[in-house]
Amino acid sequence: MWAQRLVAPSTFAPCEAPDPDASALPPRHVLLRTTAGGICGSDLPFFRGGTAPDAPPERPSFGSPGFPMHEVVGEVLASAHPEVAVGERVVGWASGFDGIAEYVVTAGDGVAPYAAGLEPWEAVTIQPLACVLYAMEQLGPVAGRSVAVLGQGPIGLLFSHLAACGGASRVIGVDRVDRSAVSSVYGVTEAVHAPIDRWVASVGADRPDVVIEAIGHQTATLAQAVDAAAFGGQVFYFGVADDLVYPFPMRTFLRKNLTMRSGVALERRRVLAAADAHLAAHPALRAAYVTDVLPVDDVQTAFDRAAWPRPGRTKVVVAAR
Repeated sequence: MWAQRLVAPSTFAPCEAPDPDASALPPRHVLLRTTAGGICGSDLPFFRGGTAPDAPPERPSFGSPGFPMHEVVGEVLASAHPEVAVGERVVGWASGFDGIAEYVVTAGDGVAPYAAGLEPWEAVTIQPLACVLYAMEQLGPVAGRSVAVLGQGPIGLLFSHLAACGGASRVIGVDRVDRSAVSSVYGVTEAVHAPIDRWVASVGADRPDVVIEAIGHQTATLAQAVDAAAFGGQVFYFGVADDLVYPFPMRTFLRKNLTMRSGVALERRRVLAAADAHLAAHPALRAAYVTDVLPVDDVQTAFDRAAWPRPGRTKVVVAAR
């Protein structure tokens, strides 16, 4: 099968890899022929040469064919999962982070069918939307509350959108990149073009009830989220943690009577189905979210674009051959 692999930090090259054995699938796994994949911010540290110190040893890593991509769309060629049928077009997680390949073996509990009217590159939106839907369920109702979303990349914009759909009284989107041209599409009522620390320093008494950290990959913005939140408010840490241990402003957290939540998406087939329905009900989101679609043979350009965000660029997707 064809695949792409990292041969050096930030450098892809095409390669050939053995075809998976469709007759030897692990229980509850499926074999997909990939048709599209999305680049997530959590893929980018690996693209740059980083590692995950807590990853299981069997998971593919730097230099492995197809690594690093986990947002996949594909056709089911073989199934050892009782609820996933051969021939279905599905979207979800490549559980091995090895989605830049012709075929992918992945956990069937992490994929679900998507609407027939979607192109594969459009269906990519369902996977990150499912992650954010699950996070918002854990956060609880936001109706009538002010919500600040730190980071307005592909994930942060989805948080802003769902906060607006949930009836938030204010949706504040903060990012170093100027997102003002698209923020209204996602329900942002106050688009802030500034570093997080500068915005926090400018926040007065009218602090947000809920602060969602959607940046990750460094330690500073977690403390800044705690600083920004109103007394008795909530902080949701969604950004991926690249370090095993983070410094935390416990005294501020305690004195402000805050609540903090975090976690990864569970019940994945359920939330993928919910995301599929939500996308169908919000055509403006379907039209706006994916801004760049490149062929998989040009995955280098796709990752380069995702790694250097700019105004007007949201989700970068690769389409299979």
